[in-house]
Amino acid sequence: MRVISGTAKGLRLDAPKGMTTRPTAERVKEGLFSAIQFEIEGSRVLDLFAGSGQLAIEALSRGAREAVLVDQDAEAIRVIRGNLAKTGFSDQARVIRGDSLQFLRNTSDRFDLIFLDPPYAEKNLETALNCISEFDILRENGIIICEKAKDGIFSASFPGLRPDRTYRYGTVEVLLYRKE
Repeated sequence: MRVISGTAKGLRLDAPKGMTTRPTAERVKEGLFSAIQFEIEGSRVLDLFAGSGQLAIEALSRGAREAVLVDQDAEAIRVIRGNLAKTGFSDQARVIRGDSLQFLRNTSDRFDLIFLDPPYAEKNLETALNCISEFDILRENGIIICEKAKDGIFSASFPGLRPDRTYRYGTVEVLLYRKE
């Protein structure tokens, strides 16, 4: 796993040990960042279910202004902090250990880009999208990037959010939502 482009291009990132984290495959990451490449510069990013932090780090490498990374796993938090230090983005990032859905319910922050990549649990993905919609944390013209299993059952309708595009990579689907 490496940073694909930007100021940290080519740097290898660590991943948490064990089966609780499933890093985004490199070709999926490449595809999703190609889709949003003109939306990143100067953005404020939220990476929920952050795992290794690779999505937020890729966004920071490509010009995002700052990122908030949330994960509940202690090993993931340790790895995220190490990856941020390795890439030089520690000062642009806030790392929060806690439940991602609880974070959504309690935050007053607003974001331009939100990455949702739960461990293929569509229930968490749907709940997160409903929370984002209900608590209005996506800025005007903001984008939510969701990764899920292609064959998973999923409700595509969330108040205030409109489906924009869907990309398929083998058994993975990447869904983009925009604020209405």
